[in-house]
Amino acid sequence: MTTDEHTSAALAAAVDAAVPQRLRDEWARHVAREQVLVGRQGIFTPRLRPFGYEFSFRAPGSPDPATTPWTPLQHERATAHVLRATFGRSDLEHAAHGRWLFVRMPRGYLVGDLPIPARPDRLVIEIADSVDVDAAVVAGVRRLRERGYRVAIPGFISRPDQRLLLPHADFVKIDVRDLDVEGLPVVELARSYGALLIAEFVERHWMLSHSRELGFDLFQGNLLERSTVLDRSAARLARQAG
Repeated sequence: MTTDEHTSAALAAAVDAAVPQRLRDEWARHVAREQVLVGRQGIFTPRLRPFGYEFSFRAPGSPDPATTPWTPLQHERATAHVLRATFGRSDLEHAAHGRWLFVRMPRGYLVGDLPIPARPDRLVIEIADSVDVDAAVVAGVRRLRERGYRVAIPGFISRPDQRLLLPHADFVKIDVRDLDVEGLPVVELARSYGALLIAEFVERHWMLSHSRELGFDLFQGNLLERSTVLDRSAARLARQAG
């Protein structure tokens, strides 16, 4: 742990100690009543064995980011919710079954403004599509990989900002629906730094076959497993969530 990390940890402990017990009890009661939902979809090997899971935000009445653009604060709160529902609960394996957990994260988590669970052995950090990739983001991603975290680029179509991240990516996701347009050159570029390729949105058998022919390493989509909603409300809070 660096000097800055020791200082941050000491400050966090001091802040925690200053919180009155009454407020702690009120928060515990709130958490006990809160419905904690999270979406989960499997990521599979070529033999269709589970490799990992992508976890995503779910909450009753929340807007769909695909139809209603989220603000940066909404993205941050959604990510915090997913991390609390997974790494923040004591029975992680009930949801993860010993596999990698892919969680999409906005800028604040990448540059160190927001905390990430200290589980580089299990957590794969997906860089949210909305992130404006600049020098600070690239430096932050590099630091995360130095700490042992794996990094994934979703929706790769060879944008300039995505190409900046390629040397630091362990996984690159490509929407198989784009392969007719993007084709083999994008696939070859995506794997040029040694990342494992994940075929996203595999909805039809021909998509799976085509992805295999192009040499994809992993596969994700409704053909293999539809996203399910897990209710994590009854799971006990972990003593140390990150």
